[in-house]
This record gives sequence, structure tokens and C-alpha cells, in this order.
Amino acid sequence: MSEWVIEAEQLTRRFGDFTAVDNISLQVAPGEIFGFLGANGAGKTTAMRIFCGLLEPTSGRARVAGFDAMSEAEKIKQQIGYMSQKFSLYGKLTVKENIRFFAGIYGLSRRELKEKSAEIVDRLGLASSADKQVDELPLGWKQRISFAVATVHKPKVVFLDEPTGGVDPIVRRQFWDMIYESAASGMTVFVTTHYMDEAEYCDRISIMVDGAIAVMGKPAELCAQHGVATIEDVFVSLARKATRQGD
Repeated sequence: MSEWVIEAEQLTRRFGDFTAVDNISLQVAPGEIFGFLGANGAGKTTAMRIFCGLLEPTSGRARVAGFDAMSEAEKIKQQIGYMSQKFSLYGKLTVKENIRFFAGIYGLSRRELKEKSAEIVDRLGLASSADKQVDELPLGWKQRISFAVATVHKPKVVFLDEPTGGVDPIVRRQFWDMIYESAASGMTVFVTTHYMDEAEYCDRISIMVDGAIAVMGKPAELCAQHGVATIEDVFVSLARKATRQGD
């Protein structure tokens, strides 16, 4: 059995004549926080859809949680969690109803539904808001609940697609405390973000340019290699070389 939770080898995805993901290879370990960075149009969203079992690769291979992205996509979906900035919760349902709904989708039993609902409400300090509609809550709380819901079934990997967009720095830091806690438990966190300070929180990062991985490694090592102070400096220098826009 492989030691890696996520593997890609010469992974490619084309749409007609357009190559969205161009021959990428990477490996992500259990409990690792891996930042998957790139400007709009870099190809990261397409690659993430392949890893989540939502899109077949054109060539190459990808394995997530031990399953092949081409032939075992449904098994991958059972082993992962997913959170997006754009859609994660139902605003007209209460906090408790959202937790129970998504926990039910992930296959938890009725007893587990009750236990997990109480656990999340207690851990997030939501006792006074548990019966409120999600639309009534501040964005920061929505994001934290979304993360809790995405990991309620203890997946091997959680994919976070720009999860902290629009929230203030303090809330973002609190959100990352939850990420650290999950990674410490052995869960792999695969995150995309446009906030370069968040990239510094990751164990390793990759930066995609025009469908290919331009660099990959620990943030401090990449800064040293490029002779700059921050990952933002690395990102900007690479993004300037991009020739396409839109993802």
C-alpha cells in the first residue's frame, strides 16, 4: 500500500485543443497541509476536480485515499470531504439541520448524527445559535461550520477550495487553527487560497502556471531558492510568466 494519500503522475486533462492540466506529478502525505496555489487560469480547479473524483483525466494517473481517479471515483468520494467558498451550507436550514443533513449524506447512522451534531455545536460554541438559520450568522461562523460539516465523517482527505475568502484576518487565523487540529489527527488537508500569508501556514505548497507545476516545496525553502522574503514574492514572479487567464 502506498504511503501517500494523494498521488498524481503525469496527470493531464485536455478540453479539445486546450490543456487545462499539463503533465503534473505530486505526492501528499497523511496529515500534511498541502497548499495548491496558482493564479486564475492556472489549472488548479480542474486538477482538484480530478482528485475529488468529479472529472476523469485525459492521461496520466491520480490516486486519492488509495483509489484510482479514473476507475474508482465513487470510492474516492466516500473518503474525502470538500468545502468551497462559494457553496457549503444551506442558508435556510438551521445550524443543526445542516449538520444532520450533510452527516446523513456521508452515511452516518442516526446515533452518530445525534452525537456529531452535539459535538460540533459544543466545540464551536454554538449552543445559542444552533437553531438559527445559517443565513443569520456572520460569514466567519459559516466558514467554521462548513469546515466542521466537511470533516464530520472523519475523511482521509479534506479539499478546501479558497475557504476563507471574504473573512477578516482574525477569523482566518481561527479557521486555520481548525485546519491544524484536523491535520494533527492524521487528516490530510489540500487547500487552494489566494492569500499568500495562508500559504506560509502550509507544510508544503505547489504553484501552478499555465497548467503545469512551476515549483513545489516547503515555503521557507522556496523563498530561499528564489532569494525573496515571502511566498507572495515567489508567486508574483511566477504569475507574471503566465500566458492565460480564466480557470
